[in-house]
Amino acid sequence: MAAVAGPEEPEPGGSFRRYLARLGALRPQPGAERPDGGRRTELHLLFDQLISESCGPAPAAGPSHQDVCALLVQACQLVHLDQEHLVSKVCQLIHHLLNRFQVMVDEQNLNFLLFYCISALKQCSSWTHVEILQALAALVYNNGPKCQKYLPDLLGKSGLLVQFSDSAQPDVELRRAAVRSMANLCLSVPGQPYLDESYRSVCFQTFLSVLQSSKTSDVDDIAFCMLLQNALKGIQSLLNGGKMKLMQTDQIGSLLAVLKKCMFHGLPGLSIEMPAALYPAPLPQYDKRSPVKREQSEPAAVKQAGNRRKKSKGKQKKGEFGEEGREDLGDAGNESVLGADMLKLRLGDVQNSPCSDPRSHASEVAYVPAGKDHLSSHCTGWKRVSSSESEYSDAEGGMQSKTRSYQANVRQGALACFLSAIKSIEKRVLYGYWSAFVPDAPGIGSPQSVSLMTIALKDPSPKTRACALQVLSAILEGSKQFLSVAEDANDHKRAFTPFSVTIASSIRELHRCLLLALVAESSSQTLTQIVKCLANLVSNAPYSRLKPGLLTRVWNQIKPYICHKDVNVRVSSLTLLGAIVSVQAPLPEVQLLLQQPSSSGLNNSGSVTPHRLNSSEQWRKALPSEGEPPDSPAGCTSSEPCWLLRLCVSIIVLPREDSCSDSDANFPSLSSVYEPCPLRLESLQVLALLVKGYFSMAQSYFIELGEVACRCMEEMDPSIQLHGAKLLEELGTGVLQQYKPDSAVAPDQRVPVSVVVTFWTMMLNGPLPGTLQNSPHATLQTSACDALSSILPEAFSSLQNDQQILCVTLLLGLNHSENPLVKAAAVRALGVYILFSCLRQDVMFVADTANAILNSLHDKSPNVRAKAAWSLGNLTDTLIINKETMGQSFQEEFSDLLLLKMLRSATEASRDRDKVKSNAVRALGNVLHFLQPYHIANPRFREAIEESLQALISAVESEATMKVRWNACYALGNVFKNPALPLGEAPWTTQAYSALSSVVKSCKNFKVRIKSAMALSIPSKRECYGSTQQFCQIWSALVVALQKSEDTEDFLEFKYSASLRTQICQALLHLLGLAKSTDLPVIWETIAANGDAIKAYVLQYLKSGVEENEAGTHGDLCERERVLKRAIEHLSGTEKQLEGKARVRVSVYLEDVLTNHANAAELAEA
Repeated sequence: MAAVAGPEEPEPGGSFRRYLARLGALRPQPGAERPDGGRRTELHLLFDQLISESCGPAPAAGPSHQDVCALLVQACQLVHLDQEHLVSKVCQLIHHLLNRFQVMVDEQNLNFLLFYCISALKQCSSWTHVEILQALAALVYNNGPKCQKYLPDLLGKSGLLVQFSDSAQPDVELRRAAVRSMANLCLSVPGQPYLDESYRSVCFQTFLSVLQSSKTSDVDDIAFCMLLQNALKGIQSLLNGGKMKLMQTDQIGSLLAVLKKCMFHGLPGLSIEMPAALYPAPLPQYDKRSPVKREQSEPAAVKQAGNRRKKSKGKQKKGEFGEEGREDLGDAGNESVLGADMLKLRLGDVQNSPCSDPRSHASEVAYVPAGKDHLSSHCTGWKRVSSSESEYSDAEGGMQSKTRSYQANVRQGALACFLSAIKSIEKRVLYGYWSAFVPDAPGIGSPQSVSLMTIALKDPSPKTRACALQVLSAILEGSKQFLSVAEDANDHKRAFTPFSVTIASSIRELHRCLLLALVAESSSQTLTQIVKCLANLVSNAPYSRLKPGLLTRVWNQIKPYICHKDVNVRVSSLTLLGAIVSVQAPLPEVQLLLQQPSSSGLNNSGSVTPHRLNSSEQWRKALPSEGEPPDSPAGCTSSEPCWLLRLCVSIIVLPREDSCSDSDANFPSLSSVYEPCPLRLESLQVLALLVKGYFSMAQSYFIELGEVACRCMEEMDPSIQLHGAKLLEELGTGVLQQYKPDSAVAPDQRVPVSVVVTFWTMMLNGPLPGTLQNSPHATLQTSACDALSSILPEAFSSLQNDQQILCVTLLLGLNHSENPLVKAAAVRALGVYILFSCLRQDVMFVADTANAILNSLHDKSPNVRAKAAWSLGNLTDTLIINKETMGQSFQEEFSDLLLLKMLRSATEASRDRDKVKSNAVRALGNVLHFLQPYHIANPRFREAIEESLQALISAVESEATMKVRWNACYALGNVFKNPALPLGEAPWTTQAYSALSSVVKSCKNFKVRIKSAMALSIPSKRECYGSTQQFCQIWSALVVALQKSEDTEDFLEFKYSASLRTQICQALLHLLGLAKSTDLPVIWETIAANGDAIKAYVLQYLKSGVEENEAGTHGDLCERERVLKRAIEHLSGTEKQLEGKARVRVSVYLEDVLTNHANAAELAEA
């Protein structure tokens, strides 16, 4: 067979099959074996040709995986391990073919090839090891679970990869290849077992030691970068795939130290020395910096360079200026231009900048106006410099550029690894290292410590800057509790700095640095990350405890970016504004910002974003002017509408002015007339947050915002419809909050009921009914249900009759939906409507609603059952209200059969999960309270009543959630209010009192104790408490509870102790007012033993009653004193029936308490 092939076949599969045939022909034939030298030469030629082809341009369709595997196996079978040059070429072939065609090797072939490579590593000379390890890395990639039987050879105590990756290994290429193989072994495969713990530990320590090692002078920069990259990828795989949880402090500290070191690897103008490990500490830690030349000019210079990096062109292709990692190395021209020119521009061109110090601009929030001259200066400042102008030669510049690109990849790898580490470390542990990664205000005369913000401000690579901001965002996410300690509202003049002030200082510095980065940044992708990071910071910072001004600076600086050329920047800017209006709302500072006139902060804010500044004027002018609809309703209080509100409305409803950017194409809208869909959705969310947090400001545009919601729900895009429905719900809820009984809003400041009626009439005549019936989109139906349930009851009663019927009919119909989300929302809405005064008196509506709720109470979805139980509780509340207001007429009209069904269903639900149970027991209490004597006498009811009472007693005694027990105690109190029940006689009475007496003494939750004490004080007659023994047990339990009212393991419960003592004192006085003569000996015995303690608590109870009375209505005498006097009168009469000395003791004791109270009151007045 000829050694050199003829013309190639066009199909790669055919070509490979031909190579396979040639390899087959090279197998030694029995009896006709060709000379070994000739076969070896032919193999060399064949492998060279295959390697050459595998390095060429990618074919349209590669060969099949089976063909590639068969070829590689045949090649290995033909090459003996003593033919080292051929072994090297076979391994190169494995490496190239598997990577080029992304081949997944089947297990049988994988075993053969792995055995071959491992044997080669053991037998061949060291010069072949790099190629063999590269082949090994390609083989084990995503095949870790299939390599189990080879792991002892590779990762055991004297495993090959462990030896070759050892820090003592002098050959860096060999070490890198071994680390890469190890990293590939650590990749996880979904659904497959992961590496054993022992191997994971070996790999982790290996990667850690690689990252801790320093580069020696004889090691090439790029090779060292690739070594670090592979180790970082390995650790990231262990953290992600192995779900590794970092628990030990030394392990966390060592990892974070090397990650911090690698985060700054090769960063121009910065050299840091890191300790071997970081330790958790609240204050900044050892962080030694070695200043380098030009250090002083760097803070202003580096990022000013960044400011103009992309402004020469409106559009820039991805990958320019080394944004991407190794993928960009093919474009050597771009890289070399960057390499030579970046340094030159950082040093020289900054002087020509019209805003050469972004720090001052960031802090003052006053920018150079964005005019034509300013734009042209940006463009000229960033003209590409030709190679002839560069101070480096092409080769030298290209090499430097390549090195910088690899160093940037290391920094990106370290940051990606840090992101994975954050997910593997508990947040409370992570925040111990806060000062190592988050900037703090520098002390007087000391340099700023290096942090993630150093990278975000100084790194020349936009991708690395974005990575650093992603990590910072991840740290800030969920930091609300940690940051809540921050406080700098008062000036601290102490010998030490409190931790709260340190954290507050860090928050301020974060604001300053992020705003500085915002001004300096030019890459749209990185800008998006800066704004997202700011949004995360704003969402978690405790502004109410900080000096005002931080949010004002953020607000003013983000305004120009609403008009940025990139739609992603615009969307994230709106997200940030949404965070501002939702954080700890309402904040006085934000209130003032919202009241600023529309023009404030736009004309003078932002040379940084000149792309579409004019459009800010356009959208302002596009809206109707003052006095015209839609933005100036009657009674509008401000002279000019809220800037943010008008902005959001304009983005949502007005046609777009022009094409914002190419990135808009990523978000195809149903109609290109409007702004991109993500922008409109974010605007709708901001509007909803604005309405929720600052309704007093939004209510001036109540009808207009309703029109916006209508327009959105009329559109074809379900996501726009959904957010329109959510806006509608927030508008409805805002009005509901204003009309709550405890609302602080004065009646004349509320949205008038007539306006609310107009609003809901518009909704019901508009798209809302259609949206509710839009069955393909269950989430939309759910939101529409929630919106319909937010209607003001006073407005509902004023709606036309047909509209009321429409609402009720829609909700009753949706209660039969097959989708659990819709059904849950519908049954909850019915639970709201059942409390409306105009509906609850309609027996037919109550009956229909009851049947619908009971149907949902048996649904298979726990969420539906939980909502149904809540609605059932409301329904039974209505029964009690109707019983008290309508009397016998309603009770007689309401179906006994339905009542029995409710009792049984609620009893069954009380055995469900806690979310259902908590409202089921509430409903049981109400139904048992509602029952009439003829119900109780009815044999059909008797068993159901007994079961329901047992269910309540079990709930009180259970270890269920506190809400269940709280509601169960409340329910028993309701039961005690029904005089038709045989309280004090029936066997269940003893069980109920026993359960309540136990809870009042020992429950960990004080709110449950309060409710149990309240329940024990409800029966109005002595007979209801049963025997003397039972009465005295209740009395003794309350006395013990009073003495233990300050004993708690949970500090959070302590705030309820005063309320608990008040309730117990009320219960004790109530019992004394009912006590019989046979009860008094035990009562006196308790008083004799604990009289002083009881006296002190009762005096405090009387005193607090006087204070409450003074704070409220001024009566003749405190109600609590009247109760005590009645108890004394009752006891005086009762004690006369007793003989001997005990006759007057309890009443005398109480009179002494009353006298002490009166004396104390007189002294206080004097």
